Amino acid sequence: MAKVRVGRVGEQIKKELSQLIQSELKDPRIGFITVTGVDLTNDLSQARVYLSVLGSEEQKEETLKALARGTGFLRSELGKRIRFRHTPELLFKFDSSIEYGSKIEALLHTINGESGK
Repeated sequence: MAKVRVGRVGEQIKKELSQLIQSELKDPRIGFITVTGVDLTNDLSQARVYLSVLGSEEQKEETLKALARGTGFLRSELGKRIRFRHTPELLFKFDSSIEYGSKIEALLHTINGESGK
């Protein structure tokens, strides 16, 4: 039963953070970000937020720095939007699965293109 609640709360955090990052954060260093997932601890004290950022490695690092500076604001706004007893600590990480998937897809297209000749 607890796992179901953690999953639902994680999805709600993902939805709210996506809206907050896109509309409320005014930092110019933040590029095009997609929140791909949120992993919560069972006691809801920490939330690992997985992000996919479009751009170069330098832009990704700048985006991560900007999000680290805005963590306090994001946490307070999240606490206002979702009624928590204790708002979870936010840890931002890059999700490289989309990049990895596109790399595999490009390799498959290359292989299929060569075998089709």
